[in-house]
Amino acid sequence: MSEANPYAKFLDGRPLETILSNTSHEIANKLQMIAPERLSEPPAPGKWSPAEIVCHLADCEIAFGFRLRQTLAEDDHVLQPFDQEKWAATYQGINAKDALAAFSALRKWNLQLIGKTLPGSAAKPVTHPERGSMTFQTIVETMAGHDLNHLAQLKRIATS
Repeated sequence: MSEANPYAKFLDGRPLETILSNTSHEIANKLQMIAPERLSEPPAPGKWSPAEIVCHLADCEIAFGFRLRQTLAEDDHVLQPFDQEKWAATYQGINAKDALAAFSALRKWNLQLIGKTLPGSAAKPVTHPERGSMTFQTIVETMAGHDLNHLAQLKRIATS
């Protein structure tokens, strides 16, 4: 896995498409394990609530989808990073169910793109200004590792 992927350490050896296609179901399972009144409560000061984590995943699915499409469409593209904390400032009051519905629809759309373009597009290069050179495949790996990171957070909340 590429060092350009800060989430590579979360990958567990399963096929990326398996991880990516199971995430919506896994989020739903974790949310069912959390009492409804705890969905909007942060587990600790400065941490996101379960609902905010799912909002973040939905926002990231927009960003990942845009990055995937730009990588395919443009040569020598430089990705635009974003400040996740500034994006999270809008999450207050959005329920986890609505965020999951958005994530699930966006993920389904992105999986169709990934399925149609891999493995042929795997080596298409792109640059992240903070992480350096990467490929289309690196973005897909980052998506999967990012999913597993946040699923582990939801599991910790659900079992605490």
